[in-house]
Amino acid sequence: MRIASGQGFWGDLQTAPLDQVSKGPVDYIVMDFLAEVTMSILRKQKKRNPDLGYAKDVLLITEQILPICVEKKIKIITNGGGVNPNACCEGVLKIARKKGIRGLKIGVVGGDDILDGIEHLRNQGISFENLDTGESFQDVGQKISSANVYFGAAPIVAALQQGADIVITGRTTDTGLTLAPMVYEFGWEEDDWDKLASGTIAGHILECGGQASGGNFSADWRAVPDLAHIGFPIAEAYPDGTIVITKHEQTGGMVTVQTVKEQLLYEIGDPTRYVTPDVIADFTTINLEQEAENRVRMSGVKGKPSTATYKVSMAYQDGYTAVGSLTFSWPDALEKARHADEVLRTRLKDAGLSFEAIHTEFLGLNSCHGPIAETPSVVNEVVLRVGVRSQSHADVERFGKEIAPLILTGPPGVTGFAGGRPKPSEVVSYWPALIPKSAVSPTVIIRQA
Repeated sequence: MRIASGQGFWGDLQTAPLDQVSKGPVDYIVMDFLAEVTMSILRKQKKRNPDLGYAKDVLLITEQILPICVEKKIKIITNGGGVNPNACCEGVLKIARKKGIRGLKIGVVGGDDILDGIEHLRNQGISFENLDTGESFQDVGQKISSANVYFGAAPIVAALQQGADIVITGRTTDTGLTLAPMVYEFGWEEDDWDKLASGTIAGHILECGGQASGGNFSADWRAVPDLAHIGFPIAEAYPDGTIVITKHEQTGGMVTVQTVKEQLLYEIGDPTRYVTPDVIADFTTINLEQEAENRVRMSGVKGKPSTATYKVSMAYQDGYTAVGSLTFSWPDALEKARHADEVLRTRLKDAGLSFEAIHTEFLGLNSCHGPIAETPSVVNEVVLRVGVRSQSHADVERFGKEIAPLILTGPPGVTGFAGGRPKPSEVVSYWPALIPKSAVSPTVIIRQA
């Protein structure tokens, strides 16, 4: 069975899904659209318009690939439903009807959105304390704007068992999208820990799209062929839990032990305990072998029993921020930019403004490496980029009015000011927590075109 990665995030390469379903054989295409901050963005969209709240790219992509998927019997699985998977499903159904496709079954997985039930859950004794810091939920409870449980593969499997050709979910784990078809097709049991771990790690390899097939490659990036036409990775799965990572022939990029290893290290804490709702995977047991060009075999993976809790991803409003920039040209570009920063900070202080943080970067010099960046002997140009953060909207708004005056009342040689004054935007902070699995249940609804 071949499972193709179609998207690694909302905004990923738009041509990838069509390439995956048209340039070679696949049985499933999985598309990951969600990140922690994405959920809060989608929540704000749904608040403004009840018909929104999902990744609209799902519809753009479906418009392209649906006829091919129907013809080739390729199933689609995506978490692009965001905080409104039902509306996303309705959009896909409209596309199917427009294209004259009948009998298409769409499974909609819900139940992950617990925002309206937090008070009830708190009354049941669930603390929602910060998973990372141990902080009390009491301080942010009234500010929470989104709260979604990370479900795993199980509800997707249930949708497939009910005949779904497409499965649209809310906040499902990235790895669950890939694991689910393996569980469904191979009949893996819920306590087949080693196999579940292998499928989960395959999902981890696919979840960032082209990053496993040569994109963002940190080693010999010059050796990656034809990045412009990169082929996204495909997991070739076998019933015993063996996985081969590959890609379509005649596509760019490359699949090597090194590209796969780099993706395996992405967002990893304790490598012996990669915790998901489905299984705890041990990354130290992974064996990788380059069995042929663009074919990396993974075997030997060990898993441990899953936990009794789900992770909850929450977001809350945490003040305001604004960022402004000016470009200073040669000669003395860096010196002029640094002096402009001093002038700006003095004026902000004189105005009595209160900021939790003021952060300055000199783009072209230290925006990536900060204080350890070396200063070259000649700097042709420097972009001064200053950001502020405060609980006061008024103070952040006033900061935006202090950038443009530097053009005529600061050091000489300024350019690059465009787009008007920097405007305050809301700061959305992340709050991770745990919830007992017994306290929440996923829902699965099947819709048909």
